[in-house]
Amino acid sequence: MSATTGTKLTLEEYLKYENGTDNQYELVAGELIIMPPESPKNVQIALFLLVNFLKFVPVNQLSNKAEIVISGFRATTRVPDLVVLTDELATILQGTTRSTITLDMPPPALVVEVVSPGKANEDRDYRYKRSEYAARGIAEYWIVDPQANKITVLTLVDGLYEESIFLGNTVIVSHIFPQLQLTAEQILNAE
Repeated sequence: MSATTGTKLTLEEYLKYENGTDNQYELVAGELIIMPPESPKNVQIALFLLVNFLKFVPVNQLSNKAEIVISGFRATTRVPDLVVLTDELATILQGTTRSTITLDMPPPALVVEVVSPGKANEDRDYRYKRSEYAARGIAEYWIVDPQANKITVLTLVDGLYEESIFLGNTVIVSHIFPQLQLTAEQILNAE
């Protein structure tokens, strides 16, 4: 569960924010939200996908720390568990001092969120991020849900996500990684 600091910031203030701690934050509707450390299982799944994606894209196109600025009335940023950058976006970020994908940059090709336990986390990953990532133009969004033992792959079509759910030994179908030969079970067990 994340905690709020009660501090309201603009995007510019957030990008300059430093409180001298190792806390990681997301900015949601202008409010700083402290992100708790990930569970070992979630980290294992994200690393497993990173290693497998490296078979198809260079290391500079993968990030587990990139933050994405989301358009909206109030400033919001998200820090997905894994981000696959386009070649163009990777080139742009090489010249920056912070892995922040701003609104004037192209969107990433794919983002992965590994759902943490709890209703608030489910709502955030299945509802809010779904609409935010679609509005940002991210071509593919994976929701890896260890609690529900399923992987939802959302593919952007005409501005909205079309959903495919993968369970058990079903091979994941990805438009970004058509050559990927991983099953939902392999990913969820990080085998």
